[in-house]
Amino acid sequence: MNTIDIKYIFDYNRWANKTILEVVSRLTPEQFTKDLHSSHRSVRDTIVHILAAEWIWLERWKGVSPKALLDPADFPNVESVTTRLSEVADDTGEFISGLTDEALTHAVTYTNTKGEKWTYSLGQMMQHVANHSSYHRGQVATMLRQLGVEPSAVDLLVFVDVLEETTA
Repeated sequence: MNTIDIKYIFDYNRWANKTILEVVSRLTPEQFTKDLHSSHRSVRDTIVHILAAEWIWLERWKGVSPKALLDPADFPNVESVTTRLSEVADDTGEFISGLTDEALTHAVTYTNTKGEKWTYSLGQMMQHVANHSSYHRGQVATMLRQLGVEPSAVDLLVFVDVLEETTA
C-alpha cells in the first residue's frame, strides 16, 4: 500500500461516483426517492449513504469523530448530492496530496456513531472506503434497473480504458 495506489483508487472512486450520478440525474424526483426496499430504501438514500460514509471517514482521518452520518432528507435532489459529493472528493484529494507512504501505516483511532472506539491503519481505512462506495454503487445499479433505467458501467477496467482514451 502506497500513496500512488491510494491516489489511483480515489481517482477511480471519484470518476465512478460522477459516472453513476450522471445516470441518476435523469431520474424523476419520484424515482429518485422511491422506496425500493433496499438497505438504504431509495436511490437518493443510497447515494447519500455513499456521500455520508466518504465524508465521515475523511473527518475521522483528520482526527474528528462525528456522532452521526448525513441525513438523506437534507438532500432533496440529485444536484444537492452531486455538489456535496464533489466537495468531499476535493477535500479527500487534498488530504491524499499531503500523505506519505509511512502515514498510511499509522494507526488511527476513532469513535463510531454508536460510541465505540476502533483503531485501524490509515491505509486499511482508505481501502475500506473505496470498497464501501463500490459496494453501494452496485446497489444503485440494481435500483436503476428496477426503475427501468440502464446504469452506466463503472468497473475499474472501464476507468482504465477511459484514462487510456484521454491520454492517447
